[in-house]
Amino acid sequence: MESKADYTLYVCTDRRLMSSATIQESVEEAIKGGATVIQLRDKEVSGREFYQTALALQEITSYYHVPLIINDRVDIAMAVDAAGVHLGQKDMPIEAARKLLGPDKIIGVSAARPQEAKDAQAAGADYLGVGAMFTTATKTDTRPVTKEIFREIRREIHLPIVAIGGVNEDNAMLLREMGADGIAVVSAVIAREDVAEAARRMKAVFVGQEGVK
Repeated sequence: MESKADYTLYVCTDRRLMSSATIQESVEEAIKGGATVIQLRDKEVSGREFYQTALALQEITSYYHVPLIINDRVDIAMAVDAAGVHLGQKDMPIEAARKLLGPDKIIGVSAARPQEAKDAQAAGADYLGVGAMFTTATKTDTRPVTKEIFREIRREIHLPIVAIGGVNEDNAMLLREMGADGIAVVSAVIAREDVAEAARRMKAVFVGQEGVK
């Protein structure tokens, strides 16, 4: 089955870390640098502000033809007609989200264990976010995923896998070699002074084109 998106460089927002003045500017610069998916993750604001930000990002991502994924909030994804949602293990069940969103929307699921990955695949997820692969300061409630666990998940899962957690230029190529279809990054792109250049470099390292200018 053909994938619904290109997950090569999956950039997540974080207003606490971004170098740009606004989330909109941060996202647009990341896309200009080659981001292939944008995820809006904004747990510390009201529902109204989350909706308003999502609406603004949907306009930007639509212009550049890049999917916008909403973290957790199926209602917000529906309200702004986003490309889909990303669900954690404690969020709405995949089956319920699919019933609300319909067959064409993207549903991603976080998985840190092989059984979670298999359950998500069986329930109809479109991709998996697997991690935390490395130590990260972005999230404090992560569960570590060893190389062995990642490889076991890769062997048993046919869905696209996006590696997340502490991903940077030093380890991105290793994740590709381990079978990741994409890398999810936060501070390695949006916290940099030149967001577009950071995105370009991350993408080039992951796909094995470090020398590309």
